[in-house]
Amino acid sequence: MTRSVFTGHGLLFAKSFRTSLALLGLLLCASALCIAAAGFAQAQGIFTCVDAKGRKITADRPIADCVDRDQQELSRSGTVVRRMPPAPTAHERAAHEAREKADAAEQTRLSDDKRRERALVLRYPNAAVHNRERHAALAAVDDIIASSSQRGVELTAERQATASEMEFYTKDPTKVPFTLKSRIDAINANSRAQQTFVANQAAEKLRINQRFDEEMGTLKPLWARNPGAR
Repeated sequence: MTRSVFTGHGLLFAKSFRTSLALLGLLLCASALCIAAAGFAQAQGIFTCVDAKGRKITADRPIADCVDRDQQELSRSGTVVRRMPPAPTAHERAAHEAREKADAAEQTRLSDDKRRERALVLRYPNAAVHNRERHAALAAVDDIIASSSQRGVELTAERQATASEMEFYTKDPTKVPFTLKSRIDAINANSRAQQTFVANQAAEKLRINQRFDEEMGTLKPLWARNPGAR
């Protein structure tokens, strides 16, 4: 009989102990939630500003009425955590975008310049190669000019021949045959074309020298980085 009584008391004690533990757990959870909420509220901060009407506004988030002016975020103790500048205007955004585009274009230009420099150094590893190609380019144009000049000599001879024939019609130019007139007109036209062609080839030589001079100006500092390229 005594044993059953003790057993009953033991069961009651165990059940009471488990209930106490459950209540304690609930209390601990509630305390943790309260601490977390307080921490979140403290971390959230306070936002303050003076609006367009001169009113001081305080809120728990950035203030829409002060988007065009400075705002301050304060801690719960009143310390300034950060200053928030006004949102940029449409003009300021456009200017910023223009600057970004200009910067991007400049970066692209620099990249293109570096790529061209690498290609130039690969093509002309030293001054001797560059000078050799300059002379070859100029010599090719000189050959063309020489051929055209020879044609000029031929046209001069043809003009002299027609001039001799024209002497027969000095007294009456109206009797000059149509074929002779046509030959003279063709010779004159060919002479003008030949002279224009030679002038263009002379200009081409100037362009070639200018191009090689510009390349030389770019290549010299690049070769200077590699003493073996001189």
